[in-house]
Amino acid sequence: MCAEDAVFIYQRLSSQGIPVWLTGGWGIDALLQAQTRPHKDVDIILLLDDVVRMQQVLARAGYHLKELWSENSWAPDRSGVDAPTAFVLEDSEDRQIDAHVMRMDDQGNGIPAWNNEEGLIFRAEDLAGEGIIAGVAVRCITPGMQAICHTGYRMPDFQTHDMKLLHQRFGFGHLRGSHDPDGR
Repeated sequence: MCAEDAVFIYQRLSSQGIPVWLTGGWGIDALLQAQTRPHKDVDIILLLDDVVRMQQVLARAGYHLKELWSENSWAPDRSGVDAPTAFVLEDSEDRQIDAHVMRMDDQGNGIPAWNNEEGLIFRAEDLAGEGIIAGVAVRCITPGMQAICHTGYRMPDFQTHDMKLLHQRFGFGHLRGSHDPDGR
């Protein structure tokens, strides 16, 4: 997925009033304000009440459900429609969108709607990240939250590299927990 594809997805959803936060590889590159490696997909977090509309908007752009992640759980939106909470959409050119869904609490914190055994919460300040892709300003999770989301599993080399770049640029003294991307 090239920068223009990631921007297209972001702008297409934003123009329809569907807020999304970039995470994963493009979220990190947005924070770094430069593409540092190729990306197979764009990772997004969105609100549960926007999932059905998001799928409809992206279906018009050729995207369809490819798979449900193992942590997926079906959850009713405010209309009572059951929506997936962790899934991948794909178009005919194999461009992928990896989506995870959250609800907002009264304090503006994001509560994952997927099977969240880790107890992850996106505090309002974790959702305040800002970045740039191909000259376009995008909303993303913060560098510290990116690091938290990259814990609890063995990272492939490209993600380890992403974490080192974030650490070099932003450091992680403000992290909740004890994650150190350099393994110290």
